[in-house]
Amino acid sequence: MLEKILYFSIHKRWLVMLVVFAFALLGAYDYGRLTIDAVPDITNVQVQINTEAQGYSPLEAEQQITFPIETALGGIPSLNHTRSVSRYGLSQVTAVFHDGTDVYFARQLINERLQEVKSKLPEKIEPQMGPIATGLGEIFMYTVEKKDGAKSEQGKLYDATDLRTIHDWIIRPQLRTVPGVVEVNTIGGYEKEFHVLPRPKDLFAYGTTLEEIKEALIKNNSNIGAGYIEKNGEQYLIRVPGQISDIARLEAIVIKSKHGSPIKIKDVADVAIGSSLRSGAATKDGNEVVLGTVFMLIGENSREVSKRVAERLKEI
Repeated sequence: MLEKILYFSIHKRWLVMLVVFAFALLGAYDYGRLTIDAVPDITNVQVQINTEAQGYSPLEAEQQITFPIETALGGIPSLNHTRSVSRYGLSQVTAVFHDGTDVYFARQLINERLQEVKSKLPEKIEPQMGPIATGLGEIFMYTVEKKDGAKSEQGKLYDATDLRTIHDWIIRPQLRTVPGVVEVNTIGGYEKEFHVLPRPKDLFAYGTTLEEIKEALIKNNSNIGAGYIEKNGEQYLIRVPGQISDIARLEAIVIKSKHGSPIKIKDVADVAIGSSLRSGAATKDGNEVVLGTVFMLIGENSREVSKRVAERLKEI
């Protein structure tokens, strides 16, 4: 048999060379299209369910949130097992499915069970599924930092709150539109907030409670539409823009009326721009910065997605 192959190869050498050349071209073509990834993702098919529960101890989170959710997931098709973590203010349940299960099908099954269990959870508790990513999904990190002497349009130096605002409202939304990116997380900086700080003495003097202040803020922070008026073939929209946009409007909100005189927020509280409580920070070269982490969609190529993110950052 070997002699026949050698005989054919010698006497039909041009045909053999042509076949070898064709295979070489095919190999070069496939090599250019080969998707080379940094680390193969061998994570099993899983769906995470995260639930924020402010003020709940680990025991309360386990009893009132984690256990009902974990129990409700029982019997889901292709479910292998579940595991959970209950911490202060947080419940996390991870559902692991058999290999080969479509992750989108698994998330649909989880979502159906979550709709059923919501009525059994405490009020204002909303479980949410985590992003469609794995433990190897953290593919790109970058920092937002200020140059020495850099000032904003208002002429003040940028601080940690400005950096966080720039990242959350300018950079993060644009990065989330990059193909293959499923989530962008933020560490560092301060999230900007309006703070209403009641003065206990004035609250007592005006006979006002914290609940009344809360209700007044909620009721006076919305835009209301009332249809339109038609005149000369044109429509004039009628609306009341009541959404709060600055401190002056917050201070002018009326809480209630006493003896014919309105009691406003500024009468019983101080209003200022502040920041939310945070549990972490990011630094670079000893200076505080905002750190962004890009998460890749499961099944994507980390090398290609990282290139797209880097190009989009240059544009931003």
